[in-house]
Amino acid sequence: MPLKNRFAEMLPEITAWRRDFHANPELLFDVHRTAQVVADRLRAFGCDEVVTGIGRTGVVAVIKGRAEGRTIGLRADMDALPITEATGKPYASTNPGKMHACGHDGHTSMLLGAAKYLAETRNFAGTAVVIFQPAEEGGGGGREMCEDGMMFRFGIDEVYGMHNWPGVPAGTFAIRPGGFFAATDQFEVVLQGRGGHAAKPHETIDPIVVSAHVVTALQTIASRSVDPVQQVVVSVTSIESSSKAFNVIPEQVTLRGTIRSLDDDVRHQAEERLKMLITQTAAAHGASADLRVLRGYPVMVNTPAETEYAADVARSLTGQCAEAPLIMGGEDFAYMLRERPGAYILVGNGDSAPVHHPEYDFNDEIIPAGCSWFVGMVEARLPLTA
Repeated sequence: MPLKNRFAEMLPEITAWRRDFHANPELLFDVHRTAQVVADRLRAFGCDEVVTGIGRTGVVAVIKGRAEGRTIGLRADMDALPITEATGKPYASTNPGKMHACGHDGHTSMLLGAAKYLAETRNFAGTAVVIFQPAEEGGGGGREMCEDGMMFRFGIDEVYGMHNWPGVPAGTFAIRPGGFFAATDQFEVVLQGRGGHAAKPHETIDPIVVSAHVVTALQTIASRSVDPVQQVVVSVTSIESSSKAFNVIPEQVTLRGTIRSLDDDVRHQAEERLKMLITQTAAAHGASADLRVLRGYPVMVNTPAETEYAADVARSLTGQCAEAPLIMGGEDFAYMLRERPGAYILVGNGDSAPVHHPEYDFNDEIIPAGCSWFVGMVEARLPLTA
């Protein structure tokens, strides 16, 4: 199953779609233009059903094969990031402060290309469901689509997704089974002390000193609390005092940060240890701590059999599929993989700026590889019998 020649022919057309999305980025659930363009194209392709408004602004289309069979879901994300673009490209963002800095414009365009091909050929036995999701970048659009009953409504049996990956040879693939992308939890703690004059520290309970001890204590979660063969990251990313004066010890200090983990048990362990270290360290200094932990995306887990199916298709296209590294970033495709077996694969973007960077741009030359993999998953998992 080499790369489909059809996608080489379609490359200028799909590239034009991609660059249009790039020039008109939209954030989170506010992807109304993008969703409209996607839905209009899917209808023009002759999809059997096109449904909008799933998960608020998501789009789902149904493409039936030549015979009855199971149902395979393919997902792409549509939203951009609140970043000011610095690529200088002719198709750069026309929406100030918004940018497709993660390649979702490319993912959407590749899945549209696959949908057009599948609607034309229908060389499979069963149903392909193409899923265009809003709000991957922090909004939980995948959760919203699942809570809307998407998996049950469209009878999806397996679900697959793809993400481009800068710094990896263009058009090559990598994947791994099990925990792949991390859970992304956040915490905020207000340390309450007793303020006063900086020249009389003995009359105060200094929350600045308390915060320094808390930050140091939190480093022991990874180094002393969690099994060293497991992965966990605890980062304090903001320290904010209630006073800006050089001669005032403040009343309060607010700390903010993130906890990243690749296992549900480790996630729970790290959260409990964080609570204990913060409250008890504050108490030891005579201060109090008001702590909130905000659960983010769960660990994204590729199921073993489906991971191998995805790797087999990648190998059939390029001759190989590498083992992907563990990634401590989050991915809300995790919600779909909690409802159905499936897998998420990386496709190399070549030598580009990293994602979430103002100079990042999706590499249009990888479009045939991405489209071919999407189509390959449907044709491999829903084969027509002779």
